[in-house]
Amino acid sequence: MPALVLSDRKIIRVDGADAEHFLQNLITANVDAIKTGEARPSALLTPQGKVLFDFLISKSGETGYDCDIRADCVADFIRRLTLYKLRAAVTFETLDDVPVIAGWDGAAPLGALADKRFPKQAGVWRLYGSGSVLDAGLADWDAIRIAHGVAESGADFALSDVFPHDIMMDKTEGVDFKKGCYVGQEVVSRMQHRGTARRRVATVTAPTALPARGEDGTAATILAGNKPVGSLGSVAGNEGLAIVRTDRVADAAAQNIVLTVAGQPVTLALPAWSGLSFDSGDANIPDS
Repeated sequence: MPALVLSDRKIIRVDGADAEHFLQNLITANVDAIKTGEARPSALLTPQGKVLFDFLISKSGETGYDCDIRADCVADFIRRLTLYKLRAAVTFETLDDVPVIAGWDGAAPLGALADKRFPKQAGVWRLYGSGSVLDAGLADWDAIRIAHGVAESGADFALSDVFPHDIMMDKTEGVDFKKGCYVGQEVVSRMQHRGTARRRVATVTAPTALPARGEDGTAATILAGNKPVGSLGSVAGNEGLAIVRTDRVADAAAQNIVLTVAGQPVTLALPAWSGLSFDSGDANIPDS
């Protein structure tokens, strides 16, 4: 049962009599629908519908919610929440002494939460605190994310640069299209109902090792001929993640144009659990 502490993550606890109502009107996930024992993906968006902060949210006690977020985003996230607080009976607390543990492949320890970004059969969980044998490294965690097409900000995309659809949040219950208004809701709902999503997370496979980001943070570009279709994010050997233009990938396939990264051919696939495919063109089409 591999597990590790994710040292780049922190927990922010949002609590108080108005916590549920406050979050429900602010973030993309349906807070009312979060079940005990699960950590659901969610985001706080810009008014233009771009992902300003991505995180996992779970229940904590009677009135609280834990937001599992990148450590370097904590201060900015709390400042943003405070802007929306007004007179709401809600508090924000950073749990600095609570480690964020991720694990998979095996029975989850007591108190673990199912990570809802992954298919159930992957058995990926989060644990806030102790109670697990830590026998995996960051490379192992990247490999399991890549295998299942789970992208994270920083490693795979820049904040304020993607819509929730781009990172599959519409397929992981990270966005609710029926709960009512939240910041950026109008743009995201329009994308859903018009089927205008043009980017998706894809897994990338090459015959040899894929290039990692350069020291300056530059990511390798995926090309269809001379036309860019996306950029590499996380890499584990000859496999990686990328957010790609689905229309350009489909066009390349129709014209028998080989996709390449750093001069070597690559193949792209949308995560099997998403139910999407490039061939059918349904990567851009809403469920209903």
